[in-house]
Amino acid sequence: MGYASRVDLYRRYGPALMRKCERMLGNAHDAEDVVQSLFVDLLRKGRRDVELAYLYRAATSRCLNLLRDAGRRRALLARQGEEVLAPARERLVDRVVSADLLARLAERLDRRSLEILVLHHQDGLSQEEVAALLRVSRRTVGKRLTKARRIVEQLTDADAGSGGGA
Repeated sequence: MGYASRVDLYRRYGPALMRKCERMLGNAHDAEDVVQSLFVDLLRKGRRDVELAYLYRAATSRCLNLLRDAGRRRALLARQGEEVLAPARERLVDRVVSADLLARLAERLDRRSLEILVLHHQDGLSQEEVAALLRVSRRTVGKRLTKARRIVEQLTDADAGSGGGA
């Protein structure tokens, strides 16, 4: 795949990846940074095996890393006595997962479970579609979503119990 074809990939898939990253991050500037860095890395590495599924997974992974790092920064600031933004309390069953909640989940879930959560609840893929994309069974997807649901409930219940609840 030559330079021109990689630029064509950016033109073709960049806008969809931007929308996906902006939904995850809640910020257009961060989303743009993630997508552009993904394509810059592809150019540097001379990758020839790039498919849309790879681009979606790579963008998701980069967004999750950014959220995880932001969560760690907030934790460090909290330890230093800085004010921390109130955590999100949306319920997973409402299919709304905020960037803050994703950052907190990133600390408690393994990478694959977090990826399944994002693909299913943010990208709107069915369990079967997620299973096919990640090459795992639908049952595995369901089990990991159940585990994630329990952790979300623990986090939101703990928030409510600490006086910050809805």
